[in-house]
Amino acid sequence: MIYPDWPAPATVKAATTTRQGGLSKPPREHFNLAGHVGDEPGAVRRNRDLLMQRLQLPAAPVWLEQVHADAVVDITCCGECPSADAGFSNQAGYVCAVLTADCLPVLFCDRAGTRVAAAHAGWRGLAAGILESTVAALDSEPAQLLAWLGPAIGPSAFEVGDEVRQAFVDRHAQTAGAFSAAPDGRWLADLYRLARIRLQASGVTTVYGGGWCTFRDRERFYSYRRDGVTGRMASLVWLEPP
Repeated sequence: MIYPDWPAPATVKAATTTRQGGLSKPPREHFNLAGHVGDEPGAVRRNRDLLMQRLQLPAAPVWLEQVHADAVVDITCCGECPSADAGFSNQAGYVCAVLTADCLPVLFCDRAGTRVAAAHAGWRGLAAGILESTVAALDSEPAQLLAWLGPAIGPSAFEVGDEVRQAFVDRHAQTAGAFSAAPDGRWLADLYRLARIRLQASGVTTVYGGGWCTFRDRERFYSYRRDGVTGRMASLVWLEPP
């Protein structure tokens, strides 16, 4: 497990899994938590049971049907497997979760320890405004929010086309600095920097985490861009019941 290095209140609990310590077989070894990647369903169930035990979760996570857009749901009343890329809660005992394997997971809480959220932010979601939508859904003063950036593909490995760069620069000119020229005329994109720029523009200035590369670190992380057929890590945040 990776635990966020942020000064969250004691009521807020959070973690991100790695690919280690589970029961899935190659090419999704070992701790795959996604049911949509062709893994054996029994292995996914056992891995999710292990997740519950290891983190002592108060309830099963609310897993989303992630669609690379900007929809956010209240997980306390959304039903099972809603179509969205972020979930939030202002009640104890509900577990927000997102699945990633290169895309950026972003966890949120407020300084009072009364609201939490988890967002799945690949480049499409970032460009569509998933972080801004999550901040708005938390219904708190943005300056009172903390954000933590989990493991994602790093800026030396995430090669994109000019249309991706333009989608960001057209909205925020300063995001041009998050792209560096690649030798073949394409661009290397820094998801962490893009997220920080978008969060700051939303008023969230207290941001932690970042610095991993799922693509380069094969031992710890799944990477869709590296392997194609692979598993998914989970990033989770919840309010601890009293």
